[in-house]
Formats: sequence, structure tokens, C-alpha cells
Amino acid sequence: MRPRQYYLLGVLAFLGICFYSLSHFKPVVRQQPSKDSTRPPSWTSHGGHDSESVPPRTDPIPVKEGSHPIWQLITKEEKELETLKARQSRTLAQAVAEYKRRYGIPPPPNFDKWYEFAQSRNVQLIDEFDTIHELLTPFWGLQPATIRSRAKEALGFNNALLGVQIRSGKVTNIAGGGEWQREATQGMMKQFLQYLPDMDLCFNTHDEPRVIVPHEDMAKLVEKARAVNMPAANAVEQPRNSFTSHPKGLNDGRAFEETKLTRFNVFAHQPTWTHSRMSCPPDSPARAVEEGERADDVAKYGLGELGFIYNETAMSDICYTPSLSETYGFFDRPNAFNVVHDLFPIFSQSKISSFADIIYPSPWYWYQKVAYDETKDMDWSHKKDLLYWRGSTTGGFSRNGGWRRQHRQRFVHKINAIEQAQVLVNQGDDQTPNYQPKTVPRADYKKIMDVYFSHVGQCDPGDCDAQREFFDIKPMVDQQDAWAYKYLLDIDGNAFSGRFYAFLKSRSLVYKFAVFREWHFEWLKPWVHYIPLSIQGNEWLEAVRFFAEETLGKREAERLAMQGREWANKVLRNDDLEVWFFRLLLEYGRVIDDDREKIGFSL
Repeated sequence: MRPRQYYLLGVLAFLGICFYSLSHFKPVVRQQPSKDSTRPPSWTSHGGHDSESVPPRTDPIPVKEGSHPIWQLITKEEKELETLKARQSRTLAQAVAEYKRRYGIPPPPNFDKWYEFAQSRNVQLIDEFDTIHELLTPFWGLQPATIRSRAKEALGFNNALLGVQIRSGKVTNIAGGGEWQREATQGMMKQFLQYLPDMDLCFNTHDEPRVIVPHEDMAKLVEKARAVNMPAANAVEQPRNSFTSHPKGLNDGRAFEETKLTRFNVFAHQPTWTHSRMSCPPDSPARAVEEGERADDVAKYGLGELGFIYNETAMSDICYTPSLSETYGFFDRPNAFNVVHDLFPIFSQSKISSFADIIYPSPWYWYQKVAYDETKDMDWSHKKDLLYWRGSTTGGFSRNGGWRRQHRQRFVHKINAIEQAQVLVNQGDDQTPNYQPKTVPRADYKKIMDVYFSHVGQCDPGDCDAQREFFDIKPMVDQQDAWAYKYLLDIDGNAFSGRFYAFLKSRSLVYKFAVFREWHFEWLKPWVHYIPLSIQGNEWLEAVRFFAEETLGKREAERLAMQGREWANKVLRNDDLEVWFFRLLLEYGRVIDDDREKIGFSL
């Protein structure tokens, strides 16, 4: 071969290596460290994942020897809640200082009015609003005019939204949604409207969330917010305690201006995992390119061989659990999937972990669409020792046998199956317990289960018929019949379940099977107010058996049921929903203000 040919081959090889390197490697976007190093990773998935690619650990973390894992989790979570309650601010000055410590910026204008409003309603956790900060942080990465423009764009097209226009402290126009939702949404705001700036608000009328921003775009927004715009707001020594009057681009508030195009796309009754997982970090299990590599990182949230939930935040993070693509109705064929991939200010009642909807207290709860009738409840000792649930085959639309991949159907089938399961048995004694797994027939514990469908829907005719044949469909019942049972199951449907608050306010112990997240994340605690259940389900039987049969479990079941009831009556009142909503809208009002770096509250 001639020297010139060797030279050309060498050049081609070098260029090939360069091309490979550029196409396979990219710079890492580094997040700014939190102001408070004691806080857990962000639950909104903007920065809570490992910064380096680490293979998922498919086995739960080991449990400490000795007492039952459930007892260990109860003890741990109750201690943490008591610590949390003890450190709440007692004065406005303390609340302002705590706000600045957590978020590195001053509180929004009218924070003193909000604090007075919250105190007058005896709010239990006056400082616990990290969720709001995390939800709105990405919007600090956009220009305020851009956010207002996107709200205007969304409301100008038929995008399944309820629109609210606020001008001069009053609702001047409200349109879209059902009558009850309009009444409830406006009713939730009426006590504090006078403190809000002029704004247009977009409320999602679908159960399902709407905003899926690719992770790379979200990382840029959060980086700009934390590195540039929020520090600028913190640099002002004496912020102005008022919002800007008459923001640019807002009309007189009498009608929504029509737009001809929409960035929302509808994928109803279609598989949606591919769209959803793009909101996850590139190195997360959900983004694995080979299907065989999509293993759940169970160690992030599962404890012991059965996988009891020790971290509900991680458990409900879809980025850690790619098996959801084949086990959850929302990702199989959602009933209505109408989404946008740019960051739009859409207020939704619940959302998926890595979605970018702004969650707010559900008007469904405020309006008491599923009410708790205390006169029909009964003392614990009179209730049946059973896990109880009745409901419909909602959660997804079933076509071509898809119901076998949907979460409600999987739960009902597994909990009633005749296959083997594992429980924990004490191989020690009361003084030195030693709980070890034992394989047993599920049929041996059928006496503590009463979980059945009472309606089949959201399916093609053939799939509906197949489900009626496969499942033991029970007659429809009154919701108030649930109070006859000690253990109540609450499970996601098309999105969040609207029964949760009624269940918590009852004298029964609530089991929660959920991926969708709601506003109350920081105010309700697993293993203190309810029992969380995993997606995989290896611990489901033992989570019921422990409370129904163990001496310690029986005692704890009643105590936890009453404890959850007492707490729900303190933190899930309409007053509490309004306080949280007030705080959210003040924060949102600031982030869409052209002078957001100059305004705020200070003493």
C-alpha cells in the first residue's frame, strides 16, 4: 500500500473516532446545591436522581434484625413527624426567616396576609410548602411575559381547560369545566382574592396531567432559575411588597382571546410511556435504551425481602420504575392524554412525578364530591377484619387485552389469586423477635380480603366481556358501606382517587396504592396516617396479615386508624386547602410578575 493511502486511512480513522466521541458523550448539566443540605432530594425529579449512571438495584435494601419491618417503619416515621411538628415557626418573623433559609429568596408580596390567614385557621405545618417551591422553580427559568403568553395561548383554544381571569382582586370571567368545578374553584379563592394580582389561570379539566417537558429542557430552566434569576431576587435588600399593576398582555378580563393553533396533542387510548419517560434523566432506569435493561431500582424505596415502602417519594418516581410501562393503565392506554411538551402553567389536581403540571388542592375534595357520613361509621370493634375495596376498571382504556397490563386489574387479580405468596413469621420470641419470610398459599388468607370490581368500563366491547368473564364482578354498593370494614384500600384510577380524604376521616385504617401525586405530600405521612403499598406487590399480603393477625399489629391498626382520622380532621379541612391554594397563587403571582426580582415581603 502506498504512503498516501496509509495517510488517507489514518485521517479517516481519526475523523471516525472524533465523530463517535461527539455523538456518544455530552456535557453534564450540574445543578446548584440546595441552600438546605438537610432536605431530601427534590420530589419533582428536577434534580433528585443520581448524578452518575449507576445500575439499578433490583432487590430491596436489607431490614435490620429484630422487630417486624412494619413496626420499624411506623416508629421511624412517627418520630420524624414529631420532630417536624416541633420545629414549625411560631411568629411571622420566624416564618420569614425560615422561608429565606429554605429557598434563598424573600417571600412573595402579601406574605403577611397569607400568614395571618393561615394562623387564623390553625394550620398545623406553617412552614411545609417545599412542594410549591419545587413546582414553580422551573418557571423562574422563563421570562414572566412568556408564562403569561402561554397561559393566554392555552386558554384561547379548546384545550380542555377551565379558565379564570382575575382583575383588581375579583374573578371577572370563569369558563370551561363543569358547573361544580367552576363553583368549587371560585369558592376556594373567594376569601383571599383581594390579595392576588391580575392574572389568567389555566385549570386542567381532565383527571390526567398535561405537561411533559423533556428532561434536558427542564434542566436548563432549573439551572437558569437557580443560578441567575433567583439569586437576582435575593440580592434586593428591600423588596417592594406589592405586585405590578396591569401586567402587559392581559386584556380587560371579560373574555379569553381566541387563538387558531395549539401546542397540545391528543394521544387518547394510545401507549404513552415513550412520551412520559422523556421527562426522566437520561441515566435513569426509565431511559434505558434496551428493553432488557429496564429494571426497577427497588432499593431506592423497598425495605426487606418483601419490599415494604420506606421512601414513598422514590416509589412514586416513574424514573426509577420502568416496569410501570407494562403495569399501569396511564402508560398503557390512558383514557384521555392531551399533553404539551413546552412548559405551560397548567394547574392539575394530581400529576406524575416527572411531569411539570402545577398541582393544587382538588376542588373535588373541597366540594366534598365523596363525603364521609360519620353517622354511618361505627366503632373499630364492630368492623370486619377485612381489606375492602369496590370500584371500576378505570385507570386506562382496554383494547386487545390491555386490561392485563393495567394497575387496578393487576391488583384485584393478584390479591385474589390462588398462587403462592410470602408472609413473615417470627422464628424468635417476643423478647428477641426474628422475622423471616415463609411461602404460603394466598388462599389461606382469603378470609381477610374483600377486594372486587363492581363495574366494568373504559374498554372495547370484547375486552369488557373478557373482564366480566375473568373477574368476579360484585353488585354496585353505596360508598358509605365501606365503614363496616377495618381496612380500606384506596387505589389510583385514571389519576388520583377522590375517596382518599373520606377514608382518612373514617375510623378505618387506609391502605394507599398510588403513583399520582397530590398537593398534600408534605402534610400526610406514610406509616403514620396510612399504609403505603408498592407497585410490585410482594408485600401486599403481609401488609394486611400483620395488622389483622399479629398481636402487635392488631393494636397498632386501631391506633393508626384513629391517629390518621385525628390528623385528617386537622390538615384536610377546606380551610387547609384554601391556605395552601392561597400560598400557591401568591407564589405564582410573583413568578409571572415582570418585576419579580424586585418584589417580595420583608419585615
